Amino acid sequence: MAAVETHPKTVRAQAKWVHSSARKARLVTDLIRGRSVPEARTILAFSQRAVAKDIEKVLRSAVANAESRPDLHWNGDDLIILTAYADEGPTLKRWRARARGRVARIRKRTCHITLELAPRVGAVAPTRPAPARAERSPKRSSSRATVVDQGEPQTQPDAGLVEKPKASRRKKSTEESES
Repeated sequence: MAAVETHPKTVRAQAKWVHSSARKARLVTDLIRGRSVPEARTILAFSQRAVAKDIEKVLRSAVANAESRPDLHWNGDDLIILTAYADEGPTLKRWRARARGRVARIRKRTCHITLELAPRVGAVAPTRPAPARAERSPKRSSSRATVVDQGEPQTQPDAGLVEKPKASRRKKSTEESES
């Protein structure tokens, strides 16, 4: 088996034999990977999945490991989740009685949850504000898109506009055309 090499400036925490399937745990670890610790705590607090509580315990343990190391002077809020994964653990095999003397297998799956924290790589650049969206009035709901003037002059006045074809006139009934 190859040894896993970790960066000397990272801190790990691991929970083994968690009573949840690895697939369910991966759904939650994918949400928090690459996020800051306060943001990950918020995501885990509002997650509907039961395994989120176990992952939050691992996160709290990793933050405590980072704050307790004397060679690293880290604040828990300045850390990001570098890696987050859930590996399969051993499966407990149980049996359940079924009809006509048969049995059905019950698999009680476990997983090993691992989180690795690292300090942020510097100050986070401020995010650019989202572009302004054209607001529609709630009174009028139309299926046609509204053209918003961006202030840029157009070289041709009718460059992007397409005219709607006029509605064809209703055919006259045979009685009207004969008279």
